Amino acid sequence: MSLVAGIDVATANVRVAVYEADGTLVAEAKRPLPGPERPGDGRSEQDANSWWSAVADSLAECTGALGARAAEITSLAIAATSGTVVAVDQAGEPIGPALMYDDRRAAAQAETAAAAAPEAWRRIGITPSASSGLARIGWLAKELGERAARVCHTPDLLAWRLVGEPVATDASHALKSGYDAVRGEWVHAAFDALAVPDSLLPPVVAPTTVLGAVGRAAAERTGLPVGCAVRAGITDGCAGQLACGAVEVGSFVTVIGTTLVLKGVSAELVFDPTGSVYSHRHPDGAWLPGGASNTGGSALADVPVERLAELDAAATARGPASVVSYPLRGTGERFPFLAADALGFTLGTPADEVDDYRARLEGVAFTERLALQRLAELGAPRTGAVRTAGGGARSDTWCRIRASVLGEPVARAEQAGTALGAALLAAAGSVYPNLGAAAAAMVPEPELVEPVPAEVATLDERYQRFTAELRSHGWL
Repeated sequence: MSLVAGIDVATANVRVAVYEADGTLVAEAKRPLPGPERPGDGRSEQDANSWWSAVADSLAECTGALGARAAEITSLAIAATSGTVVAVDQAGEPIGPALMYDDRRAAAQAETAAAAAPEAWRRIGITPSASSGLARIGWLAKELGERAARVCHTPDLLAWRLVGEPVATDASHALKSGYDAVRGEWVHAAFDALAVPDSLLPPVVAPTTVLGAVGRAAAERTGLPVGCAVRAGITDGCAGQLACGAVEVGSFVTVIGTTLVLKGVSAELVFDPTGSVYSHRHPDGAWLPGGASNTGGSALADVPVERLAELDAAATARGPASVVSYPLRGTGERFPFLAADALGFTLGTPADEVDDYRARLEGVAFTERLALQRLAELGAPRTGAVRTAGGGARSDTWCRIRASVLGEPVARAEQAGTALGAALLAAAGSVYPNLGAAAAAMVPEPELVEPVPAEVATLDERYQRFTAELRSHGWL
């Protein structure tokens, strides 16, 4: 039986997971990464050499645990953070630290790139910023000059190590690095304005494309079989979406971490004139529209972790809050509407701590409903239950509130993770004919969390008050 491996390179650690063709996890390993250096001057750097050491050691642990079955690993793919880049020499050796996704020294390069190709940015729905990979590539070209032979994203560098020669990058990691996913080419006008030579830019392919095969040196280091296919990966956010099973047109997933992230699948490219929605390309040719709200788990940032279970139970017993809350911390919202001056609000005075807590949970649920409505209006309607993952999805209380606000069940994906999403890409085209077939076979069935019938009408009325208040400020 064939096995596939998914590699997740996060900021703090690397995780490798090996799966059977039916999605059964048969081996996994994790290694820490050194924390990024963030001295407070806009820098955010990490030792790129640490990525390979951590990945190779994790792979070796997995293959060692599998014994003879390691020879059955037919394919692997890598997912990593979006926007992290590193310059390398002709041999593929980093010539400096990687610039992480939150390095903000390239503000000048972002401004230059934005002015150079405004039509391209409108077309793909992304405007270069100081936190975009494109700006960092311009910064590296200026700082390193001819010392740099190529700029790699995290998966590119690791795939180079595995294959033993330079490889293409995937269209997902390339998106915020200046790749026009609509036309299928780099936005050359922006790179010309930044004086970035074409030689620095790797070729771009779709996720799941075979980049090469594991070479003998990498096989000896990792225990992988020589000839194991290395397939193009996808960003960690998109991999998480795939791992939830949101791969078919009309399917959506909400991830509640610090923020509320909503991603879905649409047949056509979603164009948002406000710029709050952007789309990655689906490996099978559709689109992955989505956005990230500044609300989410941060709404509970001042609540001690040890009190969450107690307050959840009290909020369940209490029922709908007496007040309407938009629990935005700080200033500004980016999705489902774009408003730099947006501020959180509470309509009325909470009766007590439980009332306030419950109102915050409802406010995030209202934001989720508005986001789904916004995407539908833009041409990305939903079919089927919203899938959900992230820390917020572990709360039964919050999931029931969200289901009641939507008026239908939400599907909780308990075992979703970036490594599984990467493994689905590895399986697509090798074990299975496409991503949809891989997900159908490998993604566990989600748990349906039902709405509370007695609360649906009340929460719908509260939602109407919520959106009316947003309109009164001119944010909708």
